[in-house]
Amino acid sequence: MDLVFWLLQVLIVFGVGASVGSFLNVVVYRLPAGLSLLYPPSRCPKCLRSLKPYDNVPVLGWLWLRGRCRFCRTAIAARYPLVEAGTGLLFVLIFLLFNLPLPAIGYWVFFSWLLVLALIDLDTLTLPNVLTQSGLVAGLVFQAGLGWWQVGTVAATCSHLMGGIVGAVMGIWLFDLIAIAGSFVFGQAAMGGGDAKLVAMIGAWLGWKYMLLAGFLACVLGAFGGGGAIALGWLSRRQPMPFGPFLAAGAVLATLFGERLISTYVQVFFPTL
Repeated sequence: MDLVFWLLQVLIVFGVGASVGSFLNVVVYRLPAGLSLLYPPSRCPKCLRSLKPYDNVPVLGWLWLRGRCRFCRTAIAARYPLVEAGTGLLFVLIFLLFNLPLPAIGYWVFFSWLLVLALIDLDTLTLPNVLTQSGLVAGLVFQAGLGWWQVGTVAATCSHLMGGIVGAVMGIWLFDLIAIAGSFVFGQAAMGGGDAKLVAMIGAWLGWKYMLLAGFLACVLGAFGGGGAIALGWLSRRQPMPFGPFLAAGAVLATLFGERLISTYVQVFFPTL
């Protein structure tokens, strides 16, 4: 019975995550285009016919339609169900690792924000201020709430809030300096202005320590990803590459495995500490 209840919980969490992923697809498509997120309802971008309610069922709707519009048969990108399924899996992973109400809900929100920013950066090479700034504020609110939830004192609330503020300030200053130094060395813009704002948002959510870890992981992933893309001929050496997805991936890894990664690093390089 316990196993059945656990599986039911996992399925519910996956369903909630996939439904959120469906909305994230709307945000990724409409926000850069300056369209309303709520109106009109979901419709085919080709024939403009509104989708049936059962066509909007996350993942399954795309499978039922076999990846094509019910009316004009225009192909529907596979990215839509992949984002829905990926969001559902992230929600399940957070649920299994944290299994606590406030941290789990907070990181569901955080990861959703990161996913939207990463996909928009992939599509447009931009990180909208409206998302990075609102995400930073949400991160500070989460830090304050986490301090109150864990200890229940004003001092703990202020301490957590200050940790988020320090993380945000350190993040934007550090990556602004990296962008300036990179531009001087390479003779062209080495990083977009939105990247530093995204790092500030990550710092607000995770604090300075995990922000630094997320930034380091992003640089490692970006170096391998960029080098591989250049080697395969997908990018030229001077062609801009979106860094937001690597920052988002670094933040996810730091959130889920940060303490383990830092402990492993200390044990390997500073075994006497």
